[in-house]
Amino acid sequence: MSKLNEYLTHKRNALLERRERFENDPNLQSNTLKATVRAAGRSGVREIRIRDFQIISDSPDDFAGHELGPSSPESQLGVLGSCITHITLIQAADRQVKLDSLEVKVTGEMHPLAGRPGYEHIPICPHNIEYTIHITSPESEETIAALHEAVEKACPILNLLSNPQTIRSQVQLTKSEPE
Repeated sequence: MSKLNEYLTHKRNALLERRERFENDPNLQSNTLKATVRAAGRSGVREIRIRDFQIISDSPDDFAGHELGPSSPESQLGVLGSCITHITLIQAADRQVKLDSLEVKVTGEMHPLAGRPGYEHIPICPHNIEYTIHITSPESEETIAALHEAVEKACPILNLLSNPQTIRSQVQLTKSEPE
């Protein structure tokens, strides 16, 4: 048994226990997800805090960055790939699909002049996003196709990006003394 398939057995047990715990909890409510991002002093590096974790986002050196971490659009593609990978593992574990290896590659485009005069037709966000799931498995093509269909239905970040969202915003200003 491959190490990934050993993990899938462990993942299936955890999934079944978690599902049972949630289904039997009469007080179950939605989770509130939180992230706080702070621009660091002189560097402008973005410090992303999620629970007890910190992730650094930065710009390339030709954009006043220090190359200390991926840009936000690069991180978004990475988050999409991570979520597709995780949901593939969950769906494979749930369906008892054997996987010897799994890798997801995500690409997208961004034009540096997008939205500027003469380039208004080019989206300012990552676009032409594509992903490829590379799977090594003894399973049939039909089984893998069904797995992929389940992943596309269940992947929260894929669905977040594929479906229009409503995002509310506000700005809270704290006045400082003029320099």
